[in-house]
Amino acid sequence: MYSLVSLISAWTIPILLVFIPLYAVFRKVPVYESFTDGAKDGFDTAVKIIPHLVGMMVAISIFRASGAMDFFIGMLKPLLDYLGVPSEVFPLAILRPITGAGSLAFTTDLIKEHGPDSMIGRIASTIQGSTDTTLYVLTVYFGAVGIRKAGYALKVGLISDLVGFVAAIAVCVLVFG
Repeated sequence: MYSLVSLISAWTIPILLVFIPLYAVFRKVPVYESFTDGAKDGFDTAVKIIPHLVGMMVAISIFRASGAMDFFIGMLKPLLDYLGVPSEVFPLAILRPITGAGSLAFTTDLIKEHGPDSMIGRIASTIQGSTDTTLYVLTVYFGAVGIRKAGYALKVGLISDLVGFVAAIAVCVLVFG
């Protein structure tokens, strides 16, 4: 079974790269012109999201540099210790919905410090894979298409991140604990 999954994983992208242009030719779609139109739209989108991206990066930097994150972690440490949650991974629960690159850098630091096979490394890796950059998605993508009312999407995204965080810890404790 593992070898079949590995074979499918290795060939899926090359097959898609060949299949999509061939299918477009079959449907008589101008492949190159469609590609260049899409690239132009992508450039316009990238230019539109730059102000949203800069604003979010500034907010994240202020949050970390002000010591607010360390303050929250210090307040919650007794509760986290009581629940058996390593306090080292808690900043990841705060960072992950805000920034993918920042949370990846934090996860990398945790893995360098504690090792990839440590419980902290496993929990951090599982959190990284089971949560999303909710605020980044809302800021950048909703901003790019002009969606102003994102209240329900924000609530659902943050609840999903919380569930992913708790599930990652629970699964790691069950499997590796």
